[in-house]
Amino acid sequence: MPSADPSAETPRTSAYEPVSPQEQEPVRPTKEDEVARAGSELIGGPVGRRVLFTASWWTPVRIIALVALGMFALGMVQKMPCYNGAWFFGASSQYTHACYSDIPHLYQGRGFADGLVPYFDRLPGDMEYLEYPVLTGVFMEMASWVTPGSGSIQHQEKIYWMVNAGILMACTAVVAVCVARTHRRRPWDALLVALAPAFALTATINWDLLAVALMAAAMLMWSRSRVVAFGVLLGLATAAKLYPVLILGPLLILCWRAGKWREFGIALLGTVSAWLVVNLPVILLASDGWSKFYTFSQERGVDFGSFWLILSQRMDSPLSTDTVNTLATALMLLACLGVGALGLTAPRRPRLAQLAFLVVAAFVLTNKVYSPQYVLWLIPLAALARPRWRDFLIWQACEVAYFLGIWLYLAYTTSGDAHKGLPTEGYQLAIVVHLVGTLYLCAVVVRDILMPERDVVRQAGDDDPSGGVLDGARDVFVLGAAGHARQTALHTSQTPAVKWGAAPDLPR
Repeated sequence: MPSADPSAETPRTSAYEPVSPQEQEPVRPTKEDEVARAGSELIGGPVGRRVLFTASWWTPVRIIALVALGMFALGMVQKMPCYNGAWFFGASSQYTHACYSDIPHLYQGRGFADGLVPYFDRLPGDMEYLEYPVLTGVFMEMASWVTPGSGSIQHQEKIYWMVNAGILMACTAVVAVCVARTHRRRPWDALLVALAPAFALTATINWDLLAVALMAAAMLMWSRSRVVAFGVLLGLATAAKLYPVLILGPLLILCWRAGKWREFGIALLGTVSAWLVVNLPVILLASDGWSKFYTFSQERGVDFGSFWLILSQRMDSPLSTDTVNTLATALMLLACLGVGALGLTAPRRPRLAQLAFLVVAAFVLTNKVYSPQYVLWLIPLAALARPRWRDFLIWQACEVAYFLGIWLYLAYTTSGDAHKGLPTEGYQLAIVVHLVGTLYLCAVVVRDILMPERDVVRQAGDDDPSGGVLDGARDVFVLGAAGHARQTALHTSQTPAVKWGAAPDLPR
């Protein structure tokens, strides 16, 4: 039956058509996504246009934030067997219940229970110093201040986990709100983040959500063309976890293609400055403690979740750590070069979220370790890069399978002669499932870049909603014959005031 609102269904056929008022209305996922439409039957079917656009307290952003908090709470409930004793009284039971978390174990293991100051005070044992970036160390230390020092150590560790979980819940709300607001017309895409099962399962394993929240806030600032704020937030995110700095690579490629060198320079300066503000005092006053994160990352051997582990377990003479470091770095550089070439030669300038997802995914795939919570790095970027429920859920199913696989494997290795859990071959299969799922999502994102007419975001009439100053910008440099042909066509166009590949600049 024909739609009463054809502009919401039919994409613009010309790159030079302006955006109509109807196209600026929020996109309804239940109208463009068959999986979302089928899933909406659980709550009564798709929401009508009149209801969706009626002003009320129940805005999309608020609904998404509440859903995200509800899923986070369910994730906390899933950890209850460990909270009730499995963390302390049975090494294998925390794995069989799939409720393991680093947080309670590191409360005593990294000196917080004894009042040691991260990076400044040496730890007993082989670790010497806290092996986390500075801003994450500050997060951990501040949570220890709120944790009461009375009672048994088990009681203190449980309270420490609860305190951290409360702060991480706030980070979850920040992630959900920022993703919902990054694409102005597509707030409902953030439901992919809010309802992601791997997000709920891994949110309280470690402190990664701090960096994820800062990264999501940075992406929001860039989408609003607030370049200085983007740089500062990206620098803070990098001070909490290393992976956010990778976003500067895709940003360089896109700014190069659009000729936005000034904006990239400001973003780079803001990132470096914010990172130095956090790190420089510790570098000057406790250099040995500060460098522990970097030396630990370099010296760490092949570990869980990586294809390097499969190779190590199947080789008679496993590769040395130095060799793996060299090969992993080479593979990552090759992947980055591939993403860069894709960004400069694509028929239409890729969206920032697409290249950002590919670069972070490349790091995840080539790294010598893949902890289960690393999926948190990718979930917000995946929702922005490829907001299709089918592909997202396929990937999430693979990540949940890996989440269960690693704990069952650890249960197998810690249960002694009983061998309760997943043997080595089964765990290797779980790793392969994780790798294939991530590669699948990368493949559909690459396809969207090479065939922009398949990109669901651009089908709705947008150019790059998360691109900020890049949104609707004219290309000034494109590699390849196809790119030069497009530039020639653009410069000879009869409508030079309108930018290639998007509508004219509109008030922001």
